[in-house]
Amino acid sequence: MTETTVYSFTDGFQLGNGQFNAERRELPTPQAHDLLVQVAATAVNPVDTKLRQNLTGPQNHVLGYDGAGVILAKGDQVDDFQVGDQVYYAGTTQRQGSYATAQLIDSRLVAAKPTNLTMTAAAAMPLTTLTAWELLFERMGFPAVKNANAGRHLLIINGAGGVGSIMSQLAHWSGFTVAATASPKHFPWLQQHQVDLPLDYHHNLPAQLTDAGWPPVDAVAILTEPTAYFALAAAVIAPLGHVGSIVEATNDLPLGSLKAKSASWHWEYMFTKTDYQMELATQGQILARAARLFTTGELRSNVTTVLAGLSNDNLLTAHRLLETGHTQGKIVLQVI
Repeated sequence: MTETTVYSFTDGFQLGNGQFNAERRELPTPQAHDLLVQVAATAVNPVDTKLRQNLTGPQNHVLGYDGAGVILAKGDQVDDFQVGDQVYYAGTTQRQGSYATAQLIDSRLVAAKPTNLTMTAAAAMPLTTLTAWELLFERMGFPAVKNANAGRHLLIINGAGGVGSIMSQLAHWSGFTVAATASPKHFPWLQQHQVDLPLDYHHNLPAQLTDAGWPPVDAVAILTEPTAYFALAAAVIAPLGHVGSIVEATNDLPLGSLKAKSASWHWEYMFTKTDYQMELATQGQILARAARLFTTGELRSNVTTVLAGLSNDNLLTAHRLLETGHTQGKIVLQVI
């Protein structure tokens, strides 16, 4: 393998008038901490669509962050991986991404692929797992230990999406009792992913919690634009509780409504560490811990759609599906 095929988005940045163009490039050379990975599968995430929409002017940046594949070469300061190892990772906005047949990735962001997952199942998981783990266990500060949060209650807004589907599992593993919102047609999916109390977001959510006999919750994770759900969070959060979101607010949030309960507000953006070159190794370490939980069956992949082949048509299809806002689980492209 001497070249990589990459797909960059050009000709406008909305799907109606743009496309992903294939380009052959010479294989890059790994630097000190790098791995050169032959990409076997890549997943598409909502952040891919948002970053694509924010591109301006002619560009050749390769999107794509989730990846799974085989190491082709490594930098001279990489000691914990070998050529031929199977790995998975979530990447960075600062380098060329995983819409490619091969890419460079900092080894500190990488972990060995869970042995019981296929490449497509593994590629679905890194970005959402890191996002859920960082919000729940780093930003909110709950212990990332099996059953350590027994007796605590978590409410997830938008539980059927990619982040919600792994957050509910991680929370359950760590001891939380979990409620999550979705349409009723997605309730079986929620229950398959360790949600104890599915909630219909079309109806009064505090009333549904009260009818179920729930106390005020210890944490609320708003996995969608938070403005419409902030009053709900302030109403149901317990004193000294934690509220957080992964989606930028379109309006100013009334943070003062959390003051009486001394509740904390948290933002989570998985790329903060790589954007600012901070604590890079923690992401590889989180993925390594998650890999062990996948291998033992305590976590399961949430891949729901696999598109065969890395192509303009499949990338457009994946982006269009995500932009409906109603997908369940994750969409993965099988590269090889």
